[in-house]
Amino acid sequence: MVRPRITIIGAGSAVFSLRLLNDLCKTPGLAESRVTLMDIDRERLDSVFTIAAKYAEEAGASLTFRKSETLEEAVCDADFVINTAMAGGHAYLEKVRRISERHGYYRGIDAQEFNMVSDYYTFSNYHQLLLFLTIARAIERWAPNAWYIQAANPVFEGVTLVTRTVPIKAVGFCHGHHALDGLMKALELDPKEVDWQVAGFNHGIWLNRFRYRGEDAYPLLDRWIEKRAGAWSPKNPFDDQLSPVALDMYRFYGVLPVGDTARNATWRYHRDLQTKQKWYGEPWGGADSELGWKWYQDGLNRAAEMTKEAARLLRERSELKLAHLIPLGTKLGLPPEFGQELEKILDPARKSGEQHIPFIEALVHGQAARFVVNIPNNGLIPEIPPDVVVEVPALVDESGIHPEKIEPALPRRVIKYYLYPRMMRMEMALEAFLTGDLRVLRELLYRDPRTTSDEQVEAVLEEILNLPENAAMRAHYTKGRGP
Repeated sequence: MVRPRITIIGAGSAVFSLRLLNDLCKTPGLAESRVTLMDIDRERLDSVFTIAAKYAEEAGASLTFRKSETLEEAVCDADFVINTAMAGGHAYLEKVRRISERHGYYRGIDAQEFNMVSDYYTFSNYHQLLLFLTIARAIERWAPNAWYIQAANPVFEGVTLVTRTVPIKAVGFCHGHHALDGLMKALELDPKEVDWQVAGFNHGIWLNRFRYRGEDAYPLLDRWIEKRAGAWSPKNPFDDQLSPVALDMYRFYGVLPVGDTARNATWRYHRDLQTKQKWYGEPWGGADSELGWKWYQDGLNRAAEMTKEAARLLRERSELKLAHLIPLGTKLGLPPEFGQELEKILDPARKSGEQHIPFIEALVHGQAARFVVNIPNNGLIPEIPPDVVVEVPALVDESGIHPEKIEPALPRRVIKYYLYPRMMRMEMALEAFLTGDLRVLRELLYRDPRTTSDEQVEAVLEEILNLPENAAMRAHYTKGRGP
């Protein structure tokens, strides 16, 4: 495979797509790849295409770009298919959340214990799970040897669904484990001297091994907690690795939750905004409060507008280089994030930190590297069924994925009190999706502490199912049939 054929589905997700393309241009062994960009939003697709082509030209990469609005064309003969797409986009998620809150479900019916991440919709976004399955079946038909690489949420449900139902090569990625970088910095540890391992489910991983210069490093964390935890405050809504909630979970479970795991806790930390602010810090109360999520969405909207404006300028003024857009953006009143993101991309020594392109490089050129992957368990965590997808470290080379042995084992409390209930919610989501049995969704809400009556459950599900864009979902659950 001299020139890998890489497809990015949902390429209109500007920031993420440009990060992947940035990594491609800075990876010599992949700089001649054929890249297919697919998105159903033509304007956003055109904008990303314009910037990507300009960047590759300036970087001296021989990438070949093409655009596609059809799945068959995008997938056909691909070697790697990266799925970043969100069916319905954030507008749909927020519409469902508003309906849910009118019926008494703070932050939406998909906000459940151990699954609080605000775009991790597993029960009301039938379309997202159907999209995963549709892409996987397209790969099976038109590119049976391709790798399906899932970046879109929900990764846990999505990769489990795909690997159970479609015989293709599939893996999921998340960057939550990079929170360890902040932990090492706070503890003033040399990362080269740290021996770490994480294990669990996506957005539910735990630092089972933490050693520094051959010694247990948890006492170093304990000393930090004793001396410095009281002075902690978040730098942004997502800064929660050393938050009160993460440390409280550490005290109970015996190992530290890593990355988004602290977000996925119990209702004790999520009952209302004031509770969230207590545990995740002020002013936002974490990424998943109404304030924190607005901060995040505002940033996404600005990024989309900046991408469109940048593409327009490049089309109108062919002499412009990307570097010229930084001062020009300031002059035009574009947000400072515009220039900051461009500076990152234009730095020849800086990659995004995402794992997708290095993973492809490891498979194509055999440059063995360590990754944190989402793959079927198959005995890695003995207490978890083999067909449930787990997130664990692995070595990747030209022969595939080689997961590490998980040692030491996760504490029993993590297995029984965290992973089991999270796995149960995943199983309910997939059963409801695959069978069309609405009773499963009802049962989920009957158990929800926010539910006060059966009538409340019926009302919220009826309103969500009767949304015009949910006609297929309504028919699916009315007839009780599988997709």
